[in-house]
Amino acid sequence: MSRFSRKGKSKGIPPISTASMPDIVFMLLFFFMVTTTLRETTVKVTQRLPEATEVVKLEKKSLVSYIYVGSPRQEYQRLYGTESRIQLDDDWAVVEDIRGYIAGEWEKRDESDRPKMTVSLKADEKTKMGIVNEIKQELRKAEALKINYSSRKKVVDSKY
Repeated sequence: MSRFSRKGKSKGIPPISTASMPDIVFMLLFFFMVTTTLRETTVKVTQRLPEATEVVKLEKKSLVSYIYVGSPRQEYQRLYGTESRIQLDDDWAVVEDIRGYIAGEWEKRDESDRPKMTVSLKADEKTKMGIVNEIKQELRKAEALKINYSSRKKVVDSKY
């Protein structure tokens, strides 16, 4: 017989230690804070980009300045109507404001990056070419000659 006996005491499974839980939570929080990018501009115009077959991605998006063109979204139509409007950053603009906007964007960049700066025109597919031509003329006056037209890739049906 054994000297030591158990009298009805059965050992259960020990509880899980939660001592490292705060470390894990803060590590995940830090990870998401570092990797998340926030939207820089709230687009106030409709954005259904035209389709294109030959689409090339921009390499350095930090060197791109965006000009949005389209009819105002539903919540802005009471104030601004339904005609195509220009948006620079978060503000409504007219064609004459583009030169000042480009000059401001030019000043934000390093001197070595300025020649690589690109202006991306994000025009809704229903925007009339008249306003697009006016924007292009103003960009020429501002000496912003690298222009990109944003589009979505056209899906081509293949019958093979």
